[in-house]
Amino acid sequence: MKTISPNERLIVALDVPDPNKARALVRELSDAVLFYKVGMELCTAAGFIELIHWLKRQQKHIFVDLKFFDIPETVGRAVSGLAAHGVDFCTVHGNQSIMEAAASSKHGSLKVLAVTALTSLDRGDLQDLGFKCDVEDLVLSRAKRALEAGCDGVVSSGLEVSRLRAEAPSELIVVVPGIRPVDNKKDGGQIDDQKRIMTPAEAIAAGADYLVVGRPIRDAGNPRAVAKEIQTQIQGAIK
Repeated sequence: MKTISPNERLIVALDVPDPNKARALVRELSDAVLFYKVGMELCTAAGFIELIHWLKRQQKHIFVDLKFFDIPETVGRAVSGLAAHGVDFCTVHGNQSIMEAAASSKHGSLKVLAVTALTSLDRGDLQDLGFKCDVEDLVLSRAKRALEAGCDGVVSSGLEVSRLRAEAPSELIVVVPGIRPVDNKKDGGQIDDQKRIMTPAEAIAAGADYLVVGRPIRDAGNPRAVAKEIQTQIQGAIK
């Protein structure tokens, strides 16, 4: 069974344009956050690897979310490269051979997570992409295949976590993005592009291991206060 420190369950997405802004946010959040996600936006900026090393020096955990999708050998080399930099989580997206290559190439502390269905997609979007099955069925199928391939866990909407916990092996790590501390609706419409969302307490109660929060913290007037409040909600849901 997994043992996860409560204050490590919150992963803050560093969705900012350059490493200097990322460092500023990390400094502002200070000890309120121990885990950070670095994605495509920062990957395209100069100093990406240096930022990874800086985060390690600050004793932070690192989730590199680049959703690797390429020929298996290329994906395997990319995963091995990240592991050499001390990254804790990375994501892979693709078929069985791609996931197997990623899983077989990990070493050190790196854990490989398979992407199931993006939280910005609803059932209509998935049908447009050619997936005719129910969203929950798709997520569960991908989770089981990911474990068979040797991956450590999945990235999934909180709406599918209960079924994952009921039907997938308990060792599966479930990381849930699309977390919103409050309702994501405004005057009948979406505030942002996340559609399949949950609050922190709902996601933890459903069985999520880690929660990814970006804009609600980054864009807050007092990011540290919001992060601490989310940490309180997480610990309350665990209890």
